[in-house]
Amino acid sequence: MTALKEYDRIEATGLWRANADAQRREVIVSIGDATLTISDHNDRALAHWSLPAIERANPGTRPAIFHPDGDRTETLELPSDEATMIDAIEKLRSRIERARPHPGRLRLWVSLGVLATVAALGVFWLPSAARDHAVRVVPDVKRTELGSALLSRITRVAGLPCTAPEGTRALRKLGARLPSPDGAARLVVLPGGVLEAAHLPGGVILLNRALIEDFEEPDVVAGYIIAEHLAAELHDPLHDFLTHAGLVTTLRLLTTGQVPSAAQDAYAEHMLTEPRSFVPQDTLLRGFAAWSVRARPYAYARDITGEETLELIEADPFATVTPEPLLSDNDWLRLQGICGS
Repeated sequence: MTALKEYDRIEATGLWRANADAQRREVIVSIGDATLTISDHNDRALAHWSLPAIERANPGTRPAIFHPDGDRTETLELPSDEATMIDAIEKLRSRIERARPHPGRLRLWVSLGVLATVAALGVFWLPSAARDHAVRVVPDVKRTELGSALLSRITRVAGLPCTAPEGTRALRKLGARLPSPDGAARLVVLPGGVLEAAHLPGGVILLNRALIEDFEEPDVVAGYIIAEHLAAELHDPLHDFLTHAGLVTTLRLLTTGQVPSAAQDAYAEHMLTEPRSFVPQDTLLRGFAAWSVRARPYAYARDITGEETLELIEADPFATVTPEPLLSDNDWLRLQGICGS
C-alpha cells in the first residue's frame, strides 16, 4: 500500500544523485506508507526519503527536481512523462503541509483578533465611555463657557437676544419663579431662529419671542421653560453636544479643555434645524405640579385641538385651583415688550 489510498503501487523511473560530486544514475522510484524509496534496477535500495521531508527545487517546472529537506545536494529528477509520480508526490506534500501546525498563521489570526477587538472597542465602547466620563468631570464653569460660545454662534443666525431693560427685569423674575433644579437658569429670548424653545450646556434656555408675544398669559412660556428644565434633566445638554460632536471633540475637551470652533458651529446649526423631542407627558405633569404652573395653556399651545396633549389637559394639577402667580400683570406686559416693537 502507499500513503495515497487511491494508489496500490506507484513506480517511476528517474535520475538520482547522491551528492554534489556524484554522477546521476537512473533509478526506480516507489512510494510506500511513509517513505519514498530509490532503488537500482536490481531492486536494491539506494536511499529512503521520509515523505514529510521531501522538498521540490523547481515548483511548477518539469522535469521535476526533488530533494530531502535540508540537503539540496542529493536530488531526484523525474521526467515529464512520469506525471503520475510527480502528481502523487505533490499531492502528498500538499496534504502533509496542511496537516502541519502553522504557528505563524496562528499568531496572525491572534493578532487580527486583537486588532478587531481594539477596533470594536474604539468604535462601540470608547466614544460612549469617553463621553460619559466627560459629562462627569467637566466642571460647571466649562459648561457655562460652552453654553455662551454656542449662544454667540446661534445669535449670528437667529439675531441678537431681546434685551429691552424692563422686559429683561421681568424675564429675571420669571426665571426666579421657575428656577432650574441645578440653580438659576439663564433665560434668553431670541427674535427668531429657534423653533420654540431649546436648552444649552450651562443652564441656558432659548425662547422664541412668539411664546411671549402671541399668548395672553405667561403660563405658555412657563410651560416651555419647565419642559426644557426637565429635558435637561433627562438628557444632559453636554452629553447631547458631545454625542453630536464626536469622539475627537470629546477627547480634546478632556485633554485640553478646549472645543473646536467647527464642532460648535455644527451643533449650533443642528440646534436651529432639528426638531426638538418632547418630554413624556407624565413627566411634564409632575413638573407642572412641582413648579406650581397650570398645564392646560401649554398643552393647547402645543396642539390647539388638544388631541395630542389630552393627558396634560385632563390631568392638569391646577384645573380647579389657582397656583401662585407667575408674574404680575404689569410685569407680564413688560416681558411682552422685551423685543421692542
